[in-house]
Amino acid sequence: MSAGAGRGDRELAGQERPAAPIVLVPGFWLGAWAWDEVTEILRADGHDVQALTLPGLESVDTDRSRVTLSDHVDAICEAIRAADAPVVLAVHSAAGFAGYAATDRLPKDIAAMVYVDSAPGKGALDADFAAAEKPLDWTAITEEENLDGLTEEHLETFRRRAVPEPGGILREALDLTNDARRDIPSTIICTGFPSDQVKDAVGEGYAWLAGVPELRNVTWVDLPTSHWPMWSRPHDLATIIGGIAGGQVAGSS
Repeated sequence: MSAGAGRGDRELAGQERPAAPIVLVPGFWLGAWAWDEVTEILRADGHDVQALTLPGLESVDTDRSRVTLSDHVDAICEAIRAADAPVVLAVHSAAGFAGYAATDRLPKDIAAMVYVDSAPGKGALDADFAAAEKPLDWTAITEEENLDGLTEEHLETFRRRAVPEPGGILREALDLTNDARRDIPSTIICTGFPSDQVKDAVGEGYAWLAGVPELRNVTWVDLPTSHWPMWSRPHDLATIIGGIAGGQVAGSS
């Protein structure tokens, strides 16, 4: 075996490959806590799991005025490098931008991607966003997002623990140049809207869907529930992610 072999090439012939480590990345306004129930379920099933709190999302008092999308990508890549094998990287919502950029940097260290009501984003989410931060706008959430299956306790916790998103995350656009990212097995879990509706929207110019046509190995999974399935259907979401980590993928190409 050559010294330059990737981690994914190191399993001994004839041995069963262990489940891949799992890295969970929350979407806007959330920290690692958002994945607590899913993390608990996965660990109970024997998985190696790490949930991240991205830079600028540590607390309401954190100075996030200079935090950029590149900082979020750096944090994700640091977690990937710290794992002892190629990871399953699961990203929620707008974290699809940073997650897809991480695949461009470290394609050999990512066994599979999971986009949780998300997709591989490219370009700037909102290049004209001028503010230093984007606080949670509860009126916009209730008008624009699917809240099916969320309890009043879920909603209250969300409002209480939400941290403003750094404005730089919305403004920055990253150049992606590594073609190997396109071959990473990717699962897009559609929760707030059916997969057929999301597929139809791919050609409509949305930045959060811009990387979908680039993927060469994509599986679509429908999990009807809220935009935050880690709260409204945690067991089902954990089952899907854990199955992918164990080499089993359910869904349709």
